[in-house]
Amino acid sequence: MKNQTAEEAVQVVNSGNRVFIQGGAATPSILVKSLLQRKSELKNVELVSITTLGDDLFTPESVGESFFINSLFVSKNVRKVINTEHGEYVPVFLSEIPLLFRNNILPVDVAFIHVSPPDQHGNCSLGTSVDIVRSALQSARRIIAQVNKQMPRTHGDGVIHLSEIDAIVEIDVPLPEVNYSAKTDETSLQIGKHIAGLIDDGATLQMGIGAIPDAVLTCLTNHKDLGIHTEMFSDGVVSLVENGVITNRYKTNHSGKIVTSFVVGTKKVYDFVNDNPLVSFLDIDYVNDTHVIRKNPKVVAINSAIEIDITGQVCSDSIGTYHYSGVGGQMDFIRGAALSPGGKPIIALKSTTKEGFSKIVPFLKKGAGVVTTRAHVHYVVTEFGVVNLFGKNLQQRAKALRDIAHPDHREQIDREIFERFGV
Repeated sequence: MKNQTAEEAVQVVNSGNRVFIQGGAATPSILVKSLLQRKSELKNVELVSITTLGDDLFTPESVGESFFINSLFVSKNVRKVINTEHGEYVPVFLSEIPLLFRNNILPVDVAFIHVSPPDQHGNCSLGTSVDIVRSALQSARRIIAQVNKQMPRTHGDGVIHLSEIDAIVEIDVPLPEVNYSAKTDETSLQIGKHIAGLIDDGATLQMGIGAIPDAVLTCLTNHKDLGIHTEMFSDGVVSLVENGVITNRYKTNHSGKIVTSFVVGTKKVYDFVNDNPLVSFLDIDYVNDTHVIRKNPKVVAINSAIEIDITGQVCSDSIGTYHYSGVGGQMDFIRGAALSPGGKPIIALKSTTKEGFSKIVPFLKKGAGVVTTRAHVHYVVTEFGVVNLFGKNLQQRAKALRDIAHPDHREQIDREIFERFGV
């Protein structure tokens, strides 16, 4: 019988299994919590996912000795576990994660998903997160689904028929919400204004996650005919569509449509995407394919960094050896934007950490990973301005980055430049 309780459904997981967990706002929290309650009877169960939501979902206590989190993108709720012996991080481009499943590098025993109720034809929707899910489902031997009356039905690739699902757990609960605009401060807004000045009318936008991309969107109210081709978006896009700023008119691929792979935000954006043919949720290996991205005009890719050295090397996934985030789609879109006619790849970051340390540094921290190489970096933006490193030699880059560092740190950076280059 397909309809089961969560406790019954997770019994399909055995010791030694690999379990895929759908991410973002579609994190199947009820299934995950029920599985974690079996820690006393299971051993060596590997949990694989990208970003998941639920602050109390994964803790060292809930994971115990029974589960190992093998994260493809480190989200806040797994960060503590990932940096212990009970977890690890796989550095991989978001666009290439489907290959891990399809090529049997990470074969899946059981997949946990979170879907909309079936339509009259028996088709459910993967809702807010299509991204890497379909490739994982193609690999999975068993599929367990939370079927939620409050999960939006989205258009695109996220269709799964009831016949493909082995067990169903019916629920009626709100999706988890993240309000990125609440995190916007004066510094983020100043960075947003600088970036808005780089965006031409008719441009196609990709936004990463966080306060800065949201701040950029608030500064675009006077722009015209913008398009969206992005791995994810949040609430900020909705008002720009409603005000006629985003029309997708000049996009070459999917003209007139917003293309995304997942959304995370508040109920505002979940209601916006529900049964909305304007928005196409497509597989991540298509959305993040540089060959696809570059076909759109004036692609502006906006991504963040933890730190950047004075030659332009960008670390976005770790603080030294401490796994903090992930490679994600940054390189996919930085390269795609660079190859787009009139495109602008942008790395945006505040000039300092919360503790006041400079994020523009002579050398990346010991153990830090280079996510975006200095050859790929073009525009770098802080609250103190914009520089374009493309075509600049190492010495010129160092001086340009010094000029957008926090004034309190420029003298020290100057000394480092002199020591390294003798000028």
